[in-house]
Amino acid sequence: MATRAPGGGRKPKPTAQKRAAGNPGKRKLNDAEPEFSTLLIAPPAPDWMSDIACSMWDKLAPELIDSKVLTLTDLHVLEGFCLAYSRWREAEADVMRNGIKVTTAMGVVKNPACTVANESMRQMTSYGAALGLDPSSRARLVVPKSKKSNAFSALLGGNRGN
Repeated sequence: MATRAPGGGRKPKPTAQKRAAGNPGKRKLNDAEPEFSTLLIAPPAPDWMSDIACSMWDKLAPELIDSKVLTLTDLHVLEGFCLAYSRWREAEADVMRNGIKVTTAMGVVKNPACTVANESMRQMTSYGAALGLDPSSRARLVVPKSKKSNAFSALLGGNRGN
């Protein structure tokens, strides 16, 4: 009889997402779930990354920060996405130059850049989903709502109704 791998299956929804949906399962919510603060400004791209990866970082980081998706603890995910994008672009350029098949001492074989391109695209898909870079992942993301301040809240004894 086959057994499932530990940690397999559907990933749990964040507590904020369950609350926003009205907790349809009526299960106890995790009130101790860690909340990391979002970044206010985009940090510069790591200087060891390639120019292509840095260019992607410079495009994505401000967008993710403006939409309150990127936190300090997620920078490695953005870094991984940008590196995978850079490798994908380089591999695709090699395939365009040399074709899908290349001639070696062993004869005609599949261009290894095809494998690099495919694996890099898989990594981009995985990292991109974590960052909400595709429509279905974006729909699953829960972005913290900004609390509106009310000028009369102090008079009313708190921030009622907001």
